[in-house]
Amino acid sequence: MKSIPLLLTLFFAAIVSVNAQEPIRHTVFKKQPINFGGQKGTDSEAVSLMSGRLAYKKVTVPTFRKGTDVKVKLTVRSNGDRWDKSGSCFVVSDPKKLSILSITEKETKFPKDSYVDDKYAGFVAGENYNPTVELMRFMTPFGVGFYSDNKVKNRRPVYIPTWEKQVVWEHDITDLESLVTGTFYVGVWIDSWTAEGYDFDLELIYSNRKQQKVTVLPLVNTIPYVGGQQIPDNFAHKDLEKIFNLKKNVKNVKLHYITTGHGGHSGGDEFIKLKNSVYFDNKLVLDTIPWRDDCASFRRFNPTSGVWVRKDSASYINSKTNKYEIKEIEERIASSDLSRSNWCPGSSVEPMVVKLSDLKAGSHALKIKIPATPVDGDKLNHWLVSAYLTYEE
Repeated sequence: MKSIPLLLTLFFAAIVSVNAQEPIRHTVFKKQPINFGGQKGTDSEAVSLMSGRLAYKKVTVPTFRKGTDVKVKLTVRSNGDRWDKSGSCFVVSDPKKLSILSITEKETKFPKDSYVDDKYAGFVAGENYNPTVELMRFMTPFGVGFYSDNKVKNRRPVYIPTWEKQVVWEHDITDLESLVTGTFYVGVWIDSWTAEGYDFDLELIYSNRKQQKVTVLPLVNTIPYVGGQQIPDNFAHKDLEKIFNLKKNVKNVKLHYITTGHGGHSGGDEFIKLKNSVYFDNKLVLDTIPWRDDCASFRRFNPTSGVWVRKDSASYINSKTNKYEIKEIEERIASSDLSRSNWCPGSSVEPMVVKLSDLKAGSHALKIKIPATPVDGDKLNHWLVSAYLTYEE
């Protein structure tokens, strides 16, 4: 007869075995092309918009009554596009409201209350319109994959043994669980203007572990995903303000804020430090200069990055005198090495999260202030900004 301690051990082991579940992995896209006027791919469920620059799909996954952890995993490869491009993985979850998808497919205009300054369509939530919620902001590297087999000669630095074949990002999006369970639409946009473009894989991963359920309220998204939307240089002209109403008191409110600056010239918003000031109900809640100075660490993803040399100095020990001496050298600098406004070629962009505590029902105001540079000819300065609230009801 087995001893009682052993029986208890076996009993609890059985419980753990029953309750321990493998994560549910849902592959949304596999090698789906994104380009401008190029191949559409073979996935019959994928819908392409804007000449192939945006692809989306209707997805149905289980609804987790007790909540769940969720992760999004995105893999990107160049199909021949040499450049770094802005990208966004997004979700549209409320088919009763207008969205960039329904407006584009029905060839209708954005509602007036979705405009900023009567010029920038679809940037803010309206009475019957929701801007998309970003699951992940990312930036493609220069030519990863297609040019990773030494098609581009004499560019690989000695400190990189080989070019990466693809770039992979994974984000925890548990706060967005209510948008990515049940039936919804998920898509990817890349600002590619070449017929070669990119291809990507997209996977959603659900742990099925109990999590606190929260509600998501979309507020702002300045990414020009589709036709009728302008390059968002609006911050150069006026602060973005959005007034909205809460129907009931809510708890544990968080503001999620994603921001990147763009404009590829040396004085453009991509390469200058600009403060982002975010106000909620007239109170400054976020005051930061979004900046990345670690872009050189992504060099292995950027085989087609532009490279030039600059003069520098280096110290060495003279073997005859046994003393340090200085000599002039030429140092190679890659475009992908340069610091940028909250992103690097090959990086994803994490949301900044601000805790707002509890909020009463009624009117509330969000204001975003960026002293940005306007579009000027081919100087396409702009800021891609999205914001949403999460809260418990």
